[in-house]
Amino acid sequence: MRILQVLTYYRPHISGLTIYAQRLAKGLAQAGHQVTVLTSQYDRALPLIERQDGVEVVRAPVAMRLSKGVIMPSFGNTARRLIRKHDIIHLHLPQFDGAGLAINARRLGKPVVLTYHCDIQLPGGPLNSLAGPVIRAANHIAARFSNRLVAYTDDYARHSPFLSRYAHKLTVIPPPVEMQAPAPQDVAAFAAKWNLRERPIIGMVARLATEKGVEVLVKALRRVRQKLPSARVLFAGPYRNVLGEEAYARRLQPEFDTLGPLWTFTGSLHGAELAALYANCDVTVLPSLNSTESFGLVQVESMLCGTPSICSDLPGVRVPVQTTGMGRVVPVGDDAALAEAILDVISTPDHYRKPREAIEHLYNTARSVREYEWLYHELAHGSGV
Repeated sequence: MRILQVLTYYRPHISGLTIYAQRLAKGLAQAGHQVTVLTSQYDRALPLIERQDGVEVVRAPVAMRLSKGVIMPSFGNTARRLIRKHDIIHLHLPQFDGAGLAINARRLGKPVVLTYHCDIQLPGGPLNSLAGPVIRAANHIAARFSNRLVAYTDDYARHSPFLSRYAHKLTVIPPPVEMQAPAPQDVAAFAAKWNLRERPIIGMVARLATEKGVEVLVKALRRVRQKLPSARVLFAGPYRNVLGEEAYARRLQPEFDTLGPLWTFTGSLHGAELAALYANCDVTVLPSLNSTESFGLVQVESMLCGTPSICSDLPGVRVPVQTTGMGRVVPVGDDAALAEAILDVISTPDHYRKPREAIEHLYNTARSVREYEWLYHELAHGSGV
């Protein structure tokens, strides 16, 4: 089957959405499908066309930016050309171009799948106050012209004002999650590299972005240190020049300066090094603040490495902890509750540890690919909505 996936940002840009799309595209290609990704050339250093993991990646040049959105004059023509060549058009929202893509695909008789990753909340300002309603309207047009919508969890779908309007054509598919088992030698080498002699270690894997609630962890760390003075945070992920988050980083920098060695930025980690970080942590946290977070793949990655996770009580975000029992759920933005949960998990770790096999049974890329294949097959043979 020839599958066209379309999203605004793709790797090497790092976000839960891009990781999801890359894992799915790679898994489908390994299953024997012809997969193309159409995305933006958000960085001019990136090639317009390249092949990654058996997937053809086509990038449209960016003329200008509107907040995190991009304007690509050649995108429409490129999209129409590629739509004609593929059997299934798979859109990943949020993206500004979703409406036009869905309309063109349906006019050309191509089934459309729309994966809704999360709500979008733009920062304040006159331009964004105008862009917000336009984007929401475009999302609804895309949904109306799509054959099926996919959500990560039923929890998020039921609570989403957007998804709940399209329950009649909604499918829930768990996200693709991959994380190699941490090797003892890698765990030891990572601990030596980052001087992890003092415990406990609290981990957070994310972009330094407003919706992640980093300031909640900063405040919680101060509370934790009242009882565990040696506690420190390891923050893994992009933290410099994160697109659209420059002001947020500047606002938090004085806090990081005050914490000094108690807050360590490792930068983006991958593969064995990321697994080693998870294994070195006593607990990981995801203190997200709003519905722009819909799941949190990093929670499951942490669990696969044997480390419990604490998350905010948000639809979708709370599901990994609820389905595995490997962690705690705390009220949104409540640093006192987060600190209490951190202390609890650290003091009673065996209560929250589960076998890796139990986590893998629930969340794995092979399952996600298989369920998408069933959906594509159903639509390609005319039995979908």
